[in-house]
Amino acid sequence: MRQSEAEKCDSDASDFEKHGFAWHDDPRNPYNWSFGKKWRVTILSCFITFLVGLNGTAMTAASDDINAQFDVSDEHFPNSFWPVFSWTLSAGIVPLAILPLMETFGVRKAYLVVYVLFVVFIVPQACAQNFATLIVTRIITGGCAGILENITSGICGDLWEDALTRSLPISLYIFSLLSGTTIGPVIGGAIMTTLEWRWVFYVQIILYVIIFPFVFFLLPETRGEIIASEGLQDGHQGINNASTIALFKSAIGRPLRMLTTEPVVLCSTLWSSFCFGNALIYTQSIPLVYRTLYNFSAPSTGLVQAALVIGIAIGLLISPLQDRFYARSGDKTSPDAHKPEARLYLAIPASFFGLAGGLFLYAFTTSESHPQPWIAPTIGIALVGIGIQTVMTAASHYVEDAYPTYAASAIAGVAAGENIVGACLPLASTALYTRLGFVGGSVLLAGIGCGVSFVPVAFVVFGPWIRSKSRLAATQGLGCSESVV
Repeated sequence: MRQSEAEKCDSDASDFEKHGFAWHDDPRNPYNWSFGKKWRVTILSCFITFLVGLNGTAMTAASDDINAQFDVSDEHFPNSFWPVFSWTLSAGIVPLAILPLMETFGVRKAYLVVYVLFVVFIVPQACAQNFATLIVTRIITGGCAGILENITSGICGDLWEDALTRSLPISLYIFSLLSGTTIGPVIGGAIMTTLEWRWVFYVQIILYVIIFPFVFFLLPETRGEIIASEGLQDGHQGINNASTIALFKSAIGRPLRMLTTEPVVLCSTLWSSFCFGNALIYTQSIPLVYRTLYNFSAPSTGLVQAALVIGIAIGLLISPLQDRFYARSGDKTSPDAHKPEARLYLAIPASFFGLAGGLFLYAFTTSESHPQPWIAPTIGIALVGIGIQTVMTAASHYVEDAYPTYAASAIAGVAAGENIVGACLPLASTALYTRLGFVGGSVLLAGIGCGVSFVPVAFVVFGPWIRSKSRLAATQGLGCSESVV
């Protein structure tokens, strides 16, 4: 059932008071936790987001050895990408069904169970005796990783009450998501310099086991409703099979409906998804380009990915500047009524000059007839990293601010689109660069990057009018918002 923003605020307040939970004053309320505790939980959850992302792409640095082990060929199609494809696609779809249950029944217990399942199913990846085993187990770990990654945005929403204070935690979350995925080949490449491919997974297992005690002891329950109802017999009395089914329908149906009927969600998804897809397509194009033009070894091409991570880190460092633009957008008579479109100011140059500009630089310095020194395209990769971080952060913030009552559903739609595009786009990499050449393939991507860069321009100019035509979007200042699970 559709609720107005005011109705939801009133409903949330009454729920807490019903359980004897003083929403504004009770120290159990996550919004009232100490600054240090909030950041401890935020940083821990972001760190886990970073770590589980390693499992997604670390194995790409070992693709040659894995192909040889299982007699897989990339000559006509990038078959070595199937394990990454299955992981990424599962990471986009599974959270749509599971995250709403975590929002209703609590985060901590489910988080621990999913974490353990994630680690357990990496073991058969390390011991796989055929390629099919690798793909099937990657579907499971991808789904688990998607849950652990995406619930971090919900944890940030549980801890940080308003959009402005939530800006830095969400930026850090996007950085953790991107850097974990993009640094995977760097870690894998470092391991492959001295060990065989199975150790790419063994090292992950060791790392995740070491980290588990920190997760167990330092990650508390963050859902206010669950904390409020602890010890009360009627905590979940109203939840039955019918309401659970309705929850599933709402959780899956509303994001898909918003993705197809809300221009802000659809265009933001296309813009952000192209960025995430490029982050993953580099796992295929970098080995192809650098081995062909510069005779880099497979592990060395994995290390080139570090340029993308450096760019993403620079994007994180400049995110406070974007937050200043947003903070200043509040009406003087109502300083909390920030303008959602102010989230996009820095993303416009970052998209044109970082994303598209970096792709053009990468294209024109990797001519097969006159290649430039390897550092030149590497700088282009770093520029793309800056653009990706800035764009994905801006898109996430903008969608959340534009739909404060339905932020969870809107962001779920964007996240699903990012993972689907991220899974599918790299599959075209071999055909793209084989048929169009290194320059032509990258120029095509750069041209698309230029096209999607006009999305934030259109939102800055027409965003308020577009939101005024939607029954779901906010048209004025931001108030109570849905937790961004």
